[in-house]
Amino acid sequence: MKHFFTIVGILLIMIGIFGISYTWHIDHRTAESLSAYCRIDFQSSYTEKGKLEGAVLSLWDYRYDKARLEPRAILYTDGDPWEMVAAVKQSEPPEEDTEHRFQHENKLFVELPRSSLPAIRNADEVRLRFYYDNGQTIDLPLNPPDLEYWKKQLLQ
Repeated sequence: MKHFFTIVGILLIMIGIFGISYTWHIDHRTAESLSAYCRIDFQSSYTEKGKLEGAVLSLWDYRYDKARLEPRAILYTDGDPWEMVAAVKQSEPPEEDTEHRFQHENKLFVELPRSSLPAIRNADEVRLRFYYDNGQTIDLPLNPPDLEYWKKQLLQ
């Protein structure tokens, strides 16, 4: 009986270590581009006369921990920073969603400064930096297909 409890205890410890390391790995994952790290959506808007009016970036990130996005972001175009104030929201894990059942959904919405739009069109590299309240900073570039998509969205 003593061996049974020892084996069960060791199994519980192993499962706990695996669970903690797995959730830490997901919350602190590495990626080579912004769209590989989280889901993004970039939309431009035009006036009735067809003139570029502005652009909005939406970002969704799922995490196991309760760290919240901070309402600020920095867009870098070839190293030039564009600081932005963002709207952020965190949702509790949805019970009906099987893919993200235990993860908190963090959303970031930001309107890009109008003066940054020509810089994006001419940039060779665009990066986005955003922050979590636990001190974690995410700083990732757009991959080449995403950068081309953004540039096409900003054509006049």
